[in-house]
Amino acid sequence: MLNNLESLPNDPAELQDMVTLLASELKNRDLKIADLKHQLAGHNRHRFGNKSESLEQLQLFTENEEIAAASEETDAPEPQASEPKNKPKRKPLPEHLERNEQVLTPGDIPRLPNRTA
Repeated sequence: MLNNLESLPNDPAELQDMVTLLASELKNRDLKIADLKHQLAGHNRHRFGNKSESLEQLQLFTENEEIAAASEETDAPEPQASEPKNKPKRKPLPEHLERNEQVLTPGDIPRLPNRTA
């Protein structure tokens, strides 16, 4: 409708008609946005469930965890203190291998030795 804003009419009656038309288009757009938001809320409620329903499920889940933890405490023997918690996943390298320790500072570019195959 307003493709060219430079050629607006000078007649007040035409301007009022134009404003009325723009206001009705704006109202229709707002109604459409509100309708789409309502539809989105319905889809989200269908997909994810009601908030109260999810809270009930969470309470049941935590209650089941507490029951399982209580039964494990009575059945399970105490863990042995001889095993370290952070046990390494790999075996250490053999002692006979050559070790090259190099301390780098920020900005240094490490130089690798030339190796010929």
